[in-house]
Amino acid sequence: MKQLTGSEIVIECLKEQGVDTVFGYPGGTILNVYDALYKHQDEITHVLTSHEQGASHAADGYARATGKVGVCMATSGPGATNLVTGIATAYMDSIPMVAITANVGVSLLGKDSFQEIDIAGVVMPITKHSFIVKNVHELADTIRRAFKIAKSGRPGPVLVDITKDVTANLADYEYKAPEEILPVTDTSKESDLEEAAKMIKKAKKPYIMVGGGVVAANASEEFRTFAKLCDAPVCDTLMGKGVMDGNDPHYTGMVGMHGTKTSNFGVTASDLLIVVGGRFSDRVIGNAKKFANNAKIIHIDVDAAEINKNIVVDASIVGDAKEVLKRLNTMIEQKDNAEWLAEIDELNKKYPSSYATDTLTGPTAINKIYELTKGDAIITTDVGQHQMWAAQVYKYKEPRQLLTSGGLGTMGYGLGACIGAKVGRRDKTVVNIAGDGCFRMNMNEIATAVRYNIPIIQVVINNHVLGMVRQWQTLFYDKRYSNTILNDAVDFVKVSEGMGALAFKATTIAEFEDAFKKAMESGRPCVIDAQIAEDDKVWPMVAAGQPISTCFSEEDLDK
Repeated sequence: MKQLTGSEIVIECLKEQGVDTVFGYPGGTILNVYDALYKHQDEITHVLTSHEQGASHAADGYARATGKVGVCMATSGPGATNLVTGIATAYMDSIPMVAITANVGVSLLGKDSFQEIDIAGVVMPITKHSFIVKNVHELADTIRRAFKIAKSGRPGPVLVDITKDVTANLADYEYKAPEEILPVTDTSKESDLEEAAKMIKKAKKPYIMVGGGVVAANASEEFRTFAKLCDAPVCDTLMGKGVMDGNDPHYTGMVGMHGTKTSNFGVTASDLLIVVGGRFSDRVIGNAKKFANNAKIIHIDVDAAEINKNIVVDASIVGDAKEVLKRLNTMIEQKDNAEWLAEIDELNKKYPSSYATDTLTGPTAINKIYELTKGDAIITTDVGQHQMWAAQVYKYKEPRQLLTSGGLGTMGYGLGACIGAKVGRRDKTVVNIAGDGCFRMNMNEIATAVRYNIPIIQVVINNHVLGMVRQWQTLFYDKRYSNTILNDAVDFVKVSEGMGALAFKATTIAEFEDAFKKAMESGRPCVIDAQIAEDDKVWPMVAAGQPISTCFSEEDLDK
């Protein structure tokens, strides 16, 4: 046992937890922690982002890409509040993250001191837990507890706020190995498993929907075995991408607002819907009263609070998806649903995914990225049309390949997440696909990538408008384009070059292909400004609040 300052205890606890990288931005109240970090820079790499929001998104992207806990740091006041959007993003998508902030000294709390804010109170609704540490003797155990909470059960972000005096005070420190995080199994009742197995055996038209919970549980292998045993078609939510190989013949694409017609119509026609690790988001189910009305529904989720929250189900199993599927797979006999699969195949033939192939569009650009990366890249996205195209067109082979803000829908998320993902997975090509509206929000993080020579590829799908909002204005607001036109003098190539990146502009498929090849070969941070038409739309779609059975495409508007 030895005596250390609070700041040194922070670093030692991070080392205990196996943390090798943190993302952050220093300031007055957290200076002691940064001074301790300086002394351990050979053990923990700190990535200085251009903005604290970039640090929180980078920690999130690191966590999604690696499966580890992401860590970000910021000082008090505005530094801490700048993390809030990133913390909320991680919370909505159940991403394990620990945010460490520093606050004013205990004697200055509650006095509206300079850069004082109750950040633990601010983030209470968007974290699994938030702490403020006012006693150095409680610091080590609080940090250890934060990591355990972030990783256990349904993962999520935790905030630890530390007063400045605690970072300077001395306390005894003794190394403790991290507690083993065991999967949640005690809630998985044998009777619930048996009921689900009976329903699966009886079903003639089963459909399986996979969500992000299967990614979090690292259960893709067990899920694929389960899908084969059920002999059922599989659709996914935005967060469930890659659990089922995008080229698997049983896979029918995404379900919901911008899901495929096959998935939306198939779920509607099914007699049993098995949802694994999904939360029945409004973007997935559309009109809740008319969702999968022909089907019995089985819901498997680690969080009991999700059962019957948005959709009332017929059977449920609460527990870790990996453990539940392992047990179910021993209880299910191999099924043969050839007739049902043939029906789904007819839907695939009737409603193929299609887009123009002769001009540069969002889909053609993303398809070219898929071809050139051979489907092996990690793709991060921002939010909007490009996000949906990335979900629809790129065929993800495995989990943790698509990193995107699903629940909160955070514009400006993708570039920070791309940096975090590349830092965590140096072996992968990592590409951020953004719209021009999103890229404007946090494009200063290109400077971060250049500073550390993190060779990411940033693709801007540039239509000079806020594309998704314009699409809604076109379809539902009589083309009243209120504040969605971005056709100004900003030149993303010049801006990116000004920050030190290699940059290209592409107006044709050939130019885009050439630029992307050069980006892959360069070993440098690169930006590609891909110019597309302002009125390209994402098809198919379901209007807000409508049943997914009303899914329509452009050709349907002419009928």
